[in-house]
Amino acid sequence: MGTFTAKPAFKSSDEPAIARRVTSRRVGRLRWVLLLLAGLLCAAFLVSLFVGSVSIPPQQVMTALFGGETTRASWATIVQDYRLPKALTALLAGAGLAVAGLLMQTLFRNPLADTYVLGIGSGASLGVALVVLTAGVGTTTLMGALGLAGDAAIIVAATLGAGAALAVVLLVARRVQSAPTLLIIGLMFGYMTSAVVSILAHFTIPNRLQAYTNWTQGTFGDVTWSQMGLFAAAILFGLGMSFISGKPLNALLMGEDFARTLGVNVRRARWVILIAAAILAGTATAFCGPIAFLGIAVPQICRALLRISDHRWLLPASALCGAALALAADVIAQAPGSQTILPLNAVMALFGAPIVIWVILQRSNLRSGI
Repeated sequence: MGTFTAKPAFKSSDEPAIARRVTSRRVGRLRWVLLLLAGLLCAAFLVSLFVGSVSIPPQQVMTALFGGETTRASWATIVQDYRLPKALTALLAGAGLAVAGLLMQTLFRNPLADTYVLGIGSGASLGVALVVLTAGVGTTTLMGALGLAGDAAIIVAATLGAGAALAVVLLVARRVQSAPTLLIIGLMFGYMTSAVVSILAHFTIPNRLQAYTNWTQGTFGDVTWSQMGLFAAAILFGLGMSFISGKPLNALLMGEDFARTLGVNVRRARWVILIAAAILAGTATAFCGPIAFLGIAVPQICRALLRISDHRWLLPASALCGAALALAADVIAQAPGSQTILPLNAVMALFGAPIVIWVILQRSNLRSGI
């Protein structure tokens, strides 16, 4: 596995912050930022429970959450079986995608790196397409070959697809010295996987094609309670792998040679980061669809808020901010008070695209490279 040697795209003024001794006053400020993000997350979570296409009085929502009997039986069903699992799904998927984006930005030392920009999300989507579009067409399906239950098969397929895409990106990184060029190659890989999916779709049956098309729009509302355990376990496992990599990530941000001088096992650290990113992106993609922009936008928001590059702070901040932003986008996509449901990816683009533009304008080395 090669070493990507492109120059860091982060501001040079950010790099000393990793090694700089954090004063007690600074620690206090960082803690307040994390508390603010946690408060925003709690508020967004509650709003997602209280707001929806069906108007339910707040006291009735609380009654349903605590297992009481509501005035209308349908209200309890809506809160317990739809709104609550949807909110938990958005929370977990948002945190996972945001942290996966942070991992990619650090590994490639590029603020525009992301699981979807680099084609990793496209690889996960291809894995899901192989399961969904080939099932029931008279061929040997991936699900059957794996011998696993459907939900587990989709997670495995998406994770393997994400991992394969990561391997391709790393192989390309051995020959490409330009960070913008690597991003463009990632986009081209995404186009190629889309072409493969289109060919598969041409030969699949209509109902499975419709299910896949709906999945590509992105949604947090398809995870049921029976699936929640597997979904949550995979996301939490990926987050756990990421959080134990805080110190190696700080060292890798300064370059692999620098990390080795600090005694970091670069090969092992890289593998942990890659597996964690593949699990997070693959699981979120498998259950929620290819949701873009969270991985790019959230780490930039957290860096601006914290004004520090220490991943021991950035990782929890990204998880909290990603979860809150995903919940907020889902509330907007539900168009509260109406029966209209907006495409989730379209709402995400309204949040993420301006931040990506801001990052490009702020990074002079990216502007010159592009």
